[in-house]
Amino acid sequence: MMTQVETTVHYDNGYEDEYMIQEEEWDRDMLLDPAWEQQQRKTFTAWCNSHLRKAGVQIENIEEDFRNGLKLMLLLEVISGERLPKPDRGKMRFHKIANVNKALDFITSKGVKLVSIGAEEIVDGNVKMTLGMIWTIILRFAIQDISVEGEVSTHSPGTYSWKDGLAFCALIHRHRPDLLDYSKLNKDDPLGNLNLAFDIAEKHLDIPKMLDAEDIINTPKPDERAIMTYVSCFYHAFAGAEQAETAANRICKVLGVNQENEKLMEEYERLASELLEWIRRTTPWLENRTPEKTMAEMQRKLEDFRDYRRQHKPPKVQEKCQLEINFNTLQTKLRISNRPAFMPSEGKMVSDIASAWQGLEQAEKGYEEWLLTEIRRLERVDHLAEKFRQKATNHENWASGKELFLSQKDYETATLTEIRALLRKHEAFESDLAAHQDRVEQIAAIAQELNELDYHDVAAVNQRCQSICDLWDKLGTLTQKRREALERTEKLLETIDQLFLEFAKRSAPFNNWMEGAMEDLQDMFIVHTIEEVQSLIAAHEQFKATLPEADSERQAILGIHNEVQKISQSYGIKASFINSYSTITTEELLNKWEKVKKLVPQRDSALQEEMARQHANERLRRQFAAQANLIGPWIQTRMEEIGRCSLEIGGTLEDQMTQLKQIEHVIVAYKPNIDKLEGDHQLIQESLVFDNKHTNYTMEHIRVGWELLLTTIARTINEIETQILTRDAKGISQQQMNEFRSSFNHFDRVQLIMGLHSRLFQGEVEFARIMMLVDSNATGIVSFQSFIDFMTRETADTDTAEQVVASFRILAADKPYILVEELRRELPPEQAEYCIMRMPPYAGHGAPPGALDYTAFSTALYGESDL
Repeated sequence: MMTQVETTVHYDNGYEDEYMIQEEEWDRDMLLDPAWEQQQRKTFTAWCNSHLRKAGVQIENIEEDFRNGLKLMLLLEVISGERLPKPDRGKMRFHKIANVNKALDFITSKGVKLVSIGAEEIVDGNVKMTLGMIWTIILRFAIQDISVEGEVSTHSPGTYSWKDGLAFCALIHRHRPDLLDYSKLNKDDPLGNLNLAFDIAEKHLDIPKMLDAEDIINTPKPDERAIMTYVSCFYHAFAGAEQAETAANRICKVLGVNQENEKLMEEYERLASELLEWIRRTTPWLENRTPEKTMAEMQRKLEDFRDYRRQHKPPKVQEKCQLEINFNTLQTKLRISNRPAFMPSEGKMVSDIASAWQGLEQAEKGYEEWLLTEIRRLERVDHLAEKFRQKATNHENWASGKELFLSQKDYETATLTEIRALLRKHEAFESDLAAHQDRVEQIAAIAQELNELDYHDVAAVNQRCQSICDLWDKLGTLTQKRREALERTEKLLETIDQLFLEFAKRSAPFNNWMEGAMEDLQDMFIVHTIEEVQSLIAAHEQFKATLPEADSERQAILGIHNEVQKISQSYGIKASFINSYSTITTEELLNKWEKVKKLVPQRDSALQEEMARQHANERLRRQFAAQANLIGPWIQTRMEEIGRCSLEIGGTLEDQMTQLKQIEHVIVAYKPNIDKLEGDHQLIQESLVFDNKHTNYTMEHIRVGWELLLTTIARTINEIETQILTRDAKGISQQQMNEFRSSFNHFDRVQLIMGLHSRLFQGEVEFARIMMLVDSNATGIVSFQSFIDFMTRETADTDTAEQVVASFRILAADKPYILVEELRRELPPEQAEYCIMRMPPYAGHGAPPGALDYTAFSTALYGESDL
C-alpha cells in the first residue's frame, strides 16, 4: 500500500470542486486502494496509448515510460494539437527534469494550477504523482470539453450505476442502436453486459478496452476516475460521429448541387451545338441569290422559303429563347450556390448564338424581297419574249418572199401598162416597207430590253433579231435598186391604170392599219391596279370610235375596185382583174376587216375579266389591311402591358408571375389570328399583288412584332422566376424585394455608376469593391439582379470552400488526406464515387498508397484552383 501524497488541482472555472473534496478525503486516509491503483494504471495507460498511436508510439509502464518526459511531451502535443518547446535529448537526470517541467508548464498554461506535483516525483517514477498528473491531463483535455459543451454533468456519474454494464450498453444503444439490442440485455448478467459493451466499443467505436469487467464487478466501489476516463472516450467517439454525419450531409449537398449544375451545362452545350449547326446549314441557303431561269422554278423557291418561315424557323426561335432561359437559370443557380460562373465552350456563348442568329436574320431579310423581285423580272421577261416572238413571226411572215420579189426582173418583158403597174406596185411596197420600219425598231428595242433583263435564251433572241435586221437592210437595198430600174423603164412605158394605182395607194395603208389594229387587239397586257385597266378600256373605246371612219375608208377602197369592174364591163375590157399595182385583194381586206370586228368584242371581254380580277385583288388588299390594322396595335398593347407588369412593385413576385402567365395565355390564344393573316398574305402573293395602300403594316412587320412579343414575355417570365429563385435562396422577404425594386427604379442608374466611378477616382477602396460586385465588366449599367446580389451577398448563408475542406478533415480524422474506404464508409455510394473519380492523389509525405487530396478538390469546386 503506497502512501497517498497530497495532490490538489485547481481550475479557473471551478467545476471540479466535488472531485477535489473526494480527493481530500482520500488524501486524509494517506492510502491508495490497490484495486483502484490497478484500475487507474490500466485505464490511464490505455487512454494515453489511444492518443500516442496517432504518433506511432506506445507505452507499457505508465510510471516508467514518462520518466524522461519525451513521451509525456509528445502526448500533450497530440491531444492539444500544439507544439511544445523542443525537448532536451540528453539522458542525464537534469535533462529528464527539464523535459517534465516543460510538460508541466504547458499544463499550467492551459489554466490548471498544479499543487504538490513536481518534476522530480515524475522522474523518480512516483506512481501516485504520475497517476495524478495523467488524471489532471484527462480532466483538462477530455472531461473539461464535455462540461463546457453541456453533454455530461461534472457531477460524479455514480460509479455503482456502471457495475451491471447496462449503463454502458444504454450509452451505446442511445447513439448507435444498430450495434446492440438493449431490450434483450439481462440485468442479472453484469459480466456479459460489460464484456459486450467493451467489445463493441473496441471493435466498432475505436475505443480501446480500458477496464476489466471482473475488476468492476469484484470491486465494491470501482475507481471513478477510471470510469469517467472511459466514459469520456464514448463522448468524443459519438461527437466525432455526429460531426462526420454533418460533414457527410454537407458534402452530399454540395456534390448534389454540383452534379445538377454539370447536367445543366451539358444540356446547354448540346442545345447550343444543335442550334448553331442548324444556323450554319440554313444561312448559306438564304444567302444564295442565284436566279432560276423559269417562273416555275422561282415559284418553287418561294414555296420552300414559306415552308421555312412557317415550319422550320418557329421551333428554332423557341429553342433559342429556351437556351437563353436555361443559361440564365444555370448562372443564377451557380451564383446562389457560390460557384464560379459557367463559361460555355468556345463559340457557344449566348453572344455567339445571338451573333449567328443575327447573321441568319440578315440573310433572311433580303431573301424574300429578292425572290419577289426575281419573279417580277421573270414575268416581265416572259412577257417581252412572247411579244418578241409574235412581232418577229409577223415580220418574218411579212418579209417572206420579199427578197425574191425585189430581185426578179419581170419589168424586162413587161408592157408599158405592166411597167406602170410594177412601178406603182413598187411604190406601194415602199409604203409598206416604211410602215414596217417601226415594227423592226420595236423588235430591236424588245431584244435590247431582253438583253438588259438577262433573259436565259437571249442568244436565240439576238440571233433572230440580227437575221431580221440583216434582211431588213437587204430589203432596203433591193428596194432602192428595183425603183431605180423601174424609173428607167418608166420613161419608155407611160400608160398606167390610175384606178388600180389609187386602189393600191389606199389599200396598202388601210391594210397596214388593219394589221396594226389586229396586233393591238391581240396584244398582251399586264396591269396591277383598277386605274390601269380603266386606262386600257378608255383607249379601247377610243379605238372603237374610229371604226366608222375606217369602215368608210374600206367602202371607198372597195368602191375603187368596183369602179374598175364597172369600167371594164362598161367598156368591154378583157384584161385581167388582178391589180398589178398591189398584192392586196378585196377578199384579203374583207377577211381582215371581219377579223378586226371579231377581235373587238374579244378585247372587250378580256378587259372586263381583268377588271374583275383587279376588283378581287382590291378586296384581298382591304381584307388583309383590316386584320393587320387590328393585330399591329394589339401586339403593341401587349408589349406595353408586359412593360408595366415588370415595373410594378405593389404586389408580390408571385402576383407578377401570375399576371405574366395570364398575358402569355392571351398571347398564345391569339396565335390563330396571326395564322389567318399569314393565309391572307399568301393569297395576296399568289395573286401577285405587291402593294397595299390601305395599311402601313406589312406581313414582315407583323412577323417581327409577333416574334418580339413571344421573346419578351418569355424573357420577362424568366426574369421574375430568377428573382423568385434569388429571393428564396437569399432569404429576402417580399417587403425587402419591393424596397429593392423601388430604390432601383427611383435612382438614375447611369448617374449612380458615374457617381461611384467619381468616388473611386478619389481612392476609396470600398467603392472599388462595390463597383467590382455590381459592374464587374465596367459596362456602366447596373442590372436589377446585380443590385439584389450586392444587397444580399455579405450576409448570405452559403457554403464555402473552407467549410467543405473542414468537413472533409472531420471525415479524415484530422489527416491532410482521405482514403477511398473512408469516403465509401461516410458518403452515399453516388457521391463517394463522384469524389473518387475527381479527387487528385495526395502529394504530401507520409501518406499511404491511394490517399486523395480533398483540399485541392474542395477549392476546385468553387473555382479557386486550376484542378
